[in-house]
Amino acid sequence: MDIAKERRVVEGHNFSEFALTFSETARILFTAGSVTQTLSSIVELAVATIEGCDLAGIFLVEGDDVTTPVHTDPVVAEIDALQHRTGEGPCLDAVAHRLIFYADDLDRDLRWLHFAPLARNAGIRSVLALPLSSDAQMGALNLYSRYPAAFSVDGRAKAAILVSMASLALSVAHSHEDEERRAVNFHTALGSRETIGQAMGILMERERITAEAAFVILRRASQHLNIKLREVARNLIDTGEDPDTGEATPVERHSSHSYPQSSAMPAE
Repeated sequence: MDIAKERRVVEGHNFSEFALTFSETARILFTAGSVTQTLSSIVELAVATIEGCDLAGIFLVEGDDVTTPVHTDPVVAEIDALQHRTGEGPCLDAVAHRLIFYADDLDRDLRWLHFAPLARNAGIRSVLALPLSSDAQMGALNLYSRYPAAFSVDGRAKAAILVSMASLALSVAHSHEDEERRAVNFHTALGSRETIGQAMGILMERERITAEAAFVILRRASQHLNIKLREVARNLIDTGEDPDTGEATPVERHSSHSYPQSSAMPAE
């Protein structure tokens, strides 16, 4: 997606202060596609539409870890790493408290005594961190500027609107991916059942055994070879070779049966 191109199109229609209208921003977010593509769209839109925003990135909470899956500049990853290393910072606070945190000037901000001087040394003076949440995940949208007092009241309002739409778009993207994953799993399961059924049919016909006995052979081979049941079945279908169960095959077991002989002496 070319955010700069989208911006020029909207500006050409003389919309007022927003680089993209509410509806245009929503269109971009909700048509981005996958979760990863939606995340990328969020940070690109932030830099394109929020005045004063030089860099943007997203924190995501994954279990006990906080990761930065997308950003607009490698510097963002460096700043995020500083927050991880010091254990403090506006972005971590936004995730932890689910509130917006704004550092007007890190040169004068006393809330993060360890993080602030390191961020200043990396060229960052203003930070705006906004909680980002979907049905499946929590995180924060983090906006950085190289200048103090970079985010005006209007800029912070735009960022709040963007993060609200972004949270909803992320929920939709997660839902779509879940639906696609369920569909893939369903078709995979159907394919596995068909493959296993074919393999069972081969064993039943070849060994003259029941369906239950054929399934037992496949399951034992799966356990013995430490591979999935459908892989055992597929190998039988493709090669015609008996599954290796680590035991005698049904034919070998049948041929090894010993029959009791009469104890009577043969007639002379």
